[in-house]
Amino acid sequence: QVQLVESGGGLVQTGGSLRLSCAASGSIRTFNAMGWYRQAPGKQRELVASIIRSGVTNYADSVKGRFTISRDYAKNTLYLEMNSLKPEDTAIYYCKTVLFGATVDSRGYEYWGQGTQVTVSS
Repeated sequence: QVQLVESGGGLVQTGGSLRLSCAASGSIRTFNAMGWYRQAPGKQRELVASIIRSGVTNYADSVKGRFTISRDYAKNTLYLEMNSLKPEDTAIYYCKTVLFGATVDSRGYEYWGQGTQVTVSS
């Protein structure tokens, strides 16, 4: 019964920055994998960034070098720092955690947040 709550979305211009937060119930230190997905209108949901318990991170090619995923154990919060934003980044961003699976793609004991809208204009 893990609960995830995203925040930090909004409207920014091309080249701007946003930091998304995902506050989790329980201790994220014990979660095997966490990540950020996004879904734009008319497009498939895609994995943007992930981090596993060891601290190893992974990024989609489209955001590599611009986005950074991180976590704060004390706050039980996952972050996505987004820089140099482009209109193509416009989407609803979702936080996901997997309690026992090896990757964020794992099925079972998976929990999702409600999503937060990111819109990049101009």
